[in-house]
Amino acid sequence: MFINIIQILPPFDFGISGAVASNGIGISYGRLGNNLPSPALSIELLQNMSVSRVKLYDADHEILHLLSGKNIDVAITIANDEISAIAANQHLADQWVYEHVLAHYPNTRIRFVLVGHEVFSTIGTEQDMQIARDLLPAIRRIKNTIKAQGIHNIKVATPLAMDMMSITFPPSNGSFKPEILDLMAPLLKYINATKSYLFVDVYPYFAWFENQAMNQTSINLDYALLRSVNVTYTDPQTGLVYTNLLDQMLDSVVYAMAKLGYNDVQLAISETGWPHAGESGASPENAAEYNNNLVRKMTAVPSFGTPARLGEVIPTFIFSLYDEDKKYGPATERHWGLLNPDGSPVYHVNITGKGASD
Repeated sequence: MFINIIQILPPFDFGISGAVASNGIGISYGRLGNNLPSPALSIELLQNMSVSRVKLYDADHEILHLLSGKNIDVAITIANDEISAIAANQHLADQWVYEHVLAHYPNTRIRFVLVGHEVFSTIGTEQDMQIARDLLPAIRRIKNTIKAQGIHNIKVATPLAMDMMSITFPPSNGSFKPEILDLMAPLLKYINATKSYLFVDVYPYFAWFENQAMNQTSINLDYALLRSVNVTYTDPQTGLVYTNLLDQMLDSVVYAMAKLGYNDVQLAISETGWPHAGESGASPENAAEYNNNLVRKMTAVPSFGTPARLGEVIPTFIFSLYDEDKKYGPATERHWGLLNPDGSPVYHVNITGKGASD
């Protein structure tokens, strides 16, 4: 029962071991658009914004070459359809690392290799389920190759979406979906052993929007935008007080991990943000509010962490650099960008957090 976990693991006992992470903000650089600036201009724009990290959804050689010598940490991604082959063949893993990591490292500051994208979100077919089962073996093979090269500052991980959760409220009841438990436990064990991160794509906007769509008012907009002053939520089991929805969602993952016996796996945010157009609540004003508040929170020194992980540094990537007009789905899917196609800002965001008022 979860109450036993609460008794064994006090709510403030989520200590993190290992090196202290940088609290600089990163940006996800997606390219599913037909009107985007060139990679060269995009890297120049990232530098002008003083971005400390960039996340790529592939391992494009041109972009990695352009990032050479730049003061930007880089996360590269192995596509979902490459996972099973790499999992089955160490030679293919070696080849991938040689071609996409060693060809650019260390001049390009590759710091994360992300294996797949939201792999556990699509397990409806046998092929998808096989990719999910192959995820950890692929991570192991990539890590083995990197380690064999004597490289110790590149973490190997995988980004998962919040739909991996069956329960998120209250946070202390956080639980993973039953159908992925047999996959999550060994994944967390390996992440913990290699001092890597559980990367999470976490979007308070979607939680707020779905709440409104069901004609519920339990999630206050200010609470979702990280600007709550008078609105708080107290978890009835732990007594922890929450002032924003992001912390609440992250701590639900913390407690879900604790249920499986992993109370010290480090968290990172591979995607978060707020749309500036498309559906209810999506506006430049709200997007600016959320992202500026996010930057202030995540770049604070000392770090705020979350109520269950006080003081923990959480590496964070904002989604995304540009609007991507080739993305399918609701209109909001195409309106997350910080910059217009001409490189001008859609709205102002102080990415460094420096000079920002608390």
